[in-house]
Amino acid sequence: MEALEILKGKRKGNYNIIQIDQSYVPAALERKMCYGVTFEQGRNALELNDGLLKNIVTQNKELPAAAKRDLLIALITLKYTQSNSVCYVSGGQTIGVGAGQQSRIHCTRLAGNKADLWQLRHHPKVLALQFNSALSRSERDNTIDLYLSSEESGDVLGDAVWQNFFTVRPEPLTQEEKKDFLSTVRDVSLGSDAFFPFGDNIERARRSGVKYVAQPGGSIRDDNVIATCDKYGMVMAFTGVRLFHH
Repeated sequence: MEALEILKGKRKGNYNIIQIDQSYVPAALERKMCYGVTFEQGRNALELNDGLLKNIVTQNKELPAAAKRDLLIALITLKYTQSNSVCYVSGGQTIGVGAGQQSRIHCTRLAGNKADLWQLRHHPKVLALQFNSALSRSERDNTIDLYLSSEESGDVLGDAVWQNFFTVRPEPLTQEEKKDFLSTVRDVSLGSDAFFPFGDNIERARRSGVKYVAQPGGSIRDDNVIATCDKYGMVMAFTGVRLFHH
């Protein structure tokens, strides 16, 4: 009911509210057809809970309640996200998902770039932007994305266009300022729907402030991945569960 009240306050409450049959149970076997070939797989009915985070394989085994919450949010997101997938979570909120990629490191980079962009939205320069009152909320979001993009910032900061977006022309956010701000990010959680094959995933995740990791484990290079976490004092749990969704 609380969520329904929040929705009523958005877009004048113009939403279609559908009530599900609470007694409905999906079929245990899922089927998908591709060019006349039918694929079958069992439905993923796994319950995700704290028990999946008990096998901590790093030297640092301190996993606070907030980190457990964030890791579970990451795992829940991964359960319903197209594989391969990696998810970054901070403060109880998913901030970056890399889904459907062809390699694990591509997932980690894509999700990490999204997480970095989310963090940069809290930079003092961004919070101080003085928008044109005619802009809608979605237009403001798009303007912030362009402002934060080194390649496209001129689309909103250029001499002939900035007045369309701002009442006061903002100073650009430099690469050095972005780097300095992101270096202060801490305690981000990261989940992966399958094992990390190399420590390079951990190296990339660290640059986005990741301290807590949950992944299935089972790679022939688990020792390398664990050692990379230990190098940075990170905490990693092996869940033993792959969360592939196809």
